[in-house]
Amino acid sequence: MKKISASVLFGLCFLLVGCESFRLPPTELQKQNAWLHNRTATVTAETARSEEASGKLRALTGLSELQSRAFVSYYGLPKEFPSAETAEDILSDSNQQLAKTALIESADRPDAWQLADSAFELAIGVSALLGGVYGTRAVRFLKAARAKSQALQEICSQACADRADAGDCIL
Repeated sequence: MKKISASVLFGLCFLLVGCESFRLPPTELQKQNAWLHNRTATVTAETARSEEASGKLRALTGLSELQSRAFVSYYGLPKEFPSAETAEDILSDSNQQLAKTALIESADRPDAWQLADSAFELAIGVSALLGGVYGTRAVRFLKAARAKSQALQEICSQACADRADAGDCIL
């Protein structure tokens, strides 16, 4: 009973929190882009100092370099480092493409409906493994909840399709 209560409580917390806090781990491409961003900020700061740019520009590039370190710390180091020793290396076509691809990739978010369906599948599987009277009841409840979730998804998708021409659909 305690195992089922804890599982149900955990599942309810996950459902109440939502998927906005769900974060996929960074990909190798995103790690490379974060590292390239840091190198770009570093080379820019060095260039501003060596070309004796205004104090304001040097301060801005120095701050940018410091801020960029946080991105690398957050994402982690890549396995392979892009070529970025000089400004010319950084501005190469391959690095430009890397940045564009990383931007597209980072905009992809997991579909909330797929995550919810996967969570229901997992919960049903765990409940079935637990077995017993409570496990059977939990499986029935979760299957009904999943069916309602799928029905809600269809309603929301239809409403979104109806409002697509208005440009205010957020799904």
